[in-house]
Amino acid sequence: MTEPSSSYSLPSKKRQRSPDDNEHSLDRDQTCSSLEDNLTFNDTMIALQLMRTQFPKLDKVVAQPFILQSQLYSSVKDRTQVDRDLESFKNDRVLRIFKLSSGQDDHAIMFMDDYLKQVSFAIKRSGGKDQDGNEVFEWFERYVVPSKLDVSINQLDLCSLLSRGGDVTDKHITLLMNAGLLTRQLIDPNIYWFSIPRIGPILKGLSQGRKEILSLLNRRKYKEMLLSSLENTKLRLSSLDTRFLLRDLIGSGHIKTVQTPTGLLARISRD
Repeated sequence: MTEPSSSYSLPSKKRQRSPDDNEHSLDRDQTCSSLEDNLTFNDTMIALQLMRTQFPKLDKVVAQPFILQSQLYSSVKDRTQVDRDLESFKNDRVLRIFKLSSGQDDHAIMFMDDYLKQVSFAIKRSGGKDQDGNEVFEWFERYVVPSKLDVSINQLDLCSLLSRGGDVTDKHITLLMNAGLLTRQLIDPNIYWFSIPRIGPILKGLSQGRKEILSLLNRRKYKEMLLSSLENTKLRLSSLDTRFLLRDLIGSGHIKTVQTPTGLLARISRD
């Protein structure tokens, strides 16, 4: 297993599963094949592994792979089992779940090793090691990340965990927010979301891509299109991979799939 990029050891009774575990289950044909050929799975971890390898790469955007929870729902039909598996993986510190600031009820799943790499990169880009108060980043990685596994943390718990490293000031919290590691809730300013740093362009592409694909289907007479044709459509407004967006739209219920003699059909869902 690849060791975490942080200096602390994650407290768990089980061996931590890294993004490279189960690699033997994913051959080159799976990672490169069409969405129709690899739409559904029976195993949550295999689905996560595959979608991690298919995460879109954008120019000038340095982001570790993450999977939308809606995408996972499109791939593993038993949502109860998915939720159970995610809770187990989260408690074992295999992965983290994040509430995205996309304007919708979106949640992202990121393997812990990938998250720690993203945190390290965000700290470097923010000048964290060269500014006054930079010790808070080590406190955050050492005391907060392995201890608080939920999508949010209240200010009292945050300060209590950080204080294991030293005296906490408002400036320390501001540094964490400026680095993109925390986002203050609008409804309750005493609650912070854990966030994935520097993914703003991806969230913008997600929003625009969703709208473009739904608009494309809505313009068609029967509001449907072969999934294979839709997957190969070049989007104008989003640089995200169409496959990435389709998994999301299917899992969120905006698009449903219907098997036909000519292939899988993608159709706008009617409430």
